[in-house]
Amino acid sequence: MGGMIPLADESRRTVRSPVATIAIIAINFGVFILELIGGDQFVMQWSEIPADVVAGHHWITLLTSQFMHAGWMHIIGNMVFLHAFGPRVEDAMGRLKYTLFYLLSGLVAALAETAMTPHSTLPSLGASGAIAGVMGAFIVISPGDQIKTLWFFGWLARVSFIPAFLLIGVWFFIQLFDQIGSVADVQSGGVAYAAHVGGFLFGAITGRLFARSSDFSEW
Repeated sequence: MGGMIPLADESRRTVRSPVATIAIIAINFGVFILELIGGDQFVMQWSEIPADVVAGHHWITLLTSQFMHAGWMHIIGNMVFLHAFGPRVEDAMGRLKYTLFYLLSGLVAALAETAMTPHSTLPSLGASGAIAGVMGAFIVISPGDQIKTLWFFGWLARVSFIPAFLLIGVWFFIQLFDQIGSVADVQSGGVAYAAHVGGFLFGAITGRLFARSSDFSEW
């Protein structure tokens, strides 16, 4: 078993403190604590149920589900990715536009998952769709940045520097091909690949519209 964990953008230091990214991370952990306290009732109330949304009910969950997670590994993994890619995108967009962009990415991701599984009664939750949008924006704003990455295969682990376009590109194609392979099994639960693909494409297409042109970097 192997994998890669992005740690930080080593090509540049942000000009402005990533206040919005830090706040989003804090909110996610705060909501997760509420999940632990509230249990299944809280999770079912605020998670997105695609069938309910299609029926015109509980649309607020398209927003609230973005800040909920299924367990410790789920939230820690998502927040590590956001910590690695969020500051650079926030720096390029500015705090307010970045916050709006993040929420819209999550909304598009949730709608993509709903469109793929319109009859599902399984709860859908997690920040990964919104974070996929951040990664999509990163790859068009700073494709050549070197990302400090922890990669591991079995017991072997080391830190390397991988170009953003390669690291994020590999991640995207994994999501895309896993989504293609899971279409016939959409009711099984698990990873919401459609949300990842939808969020990423939204970020890649609109990222430059939200960012200041002076903040784009060359390959």
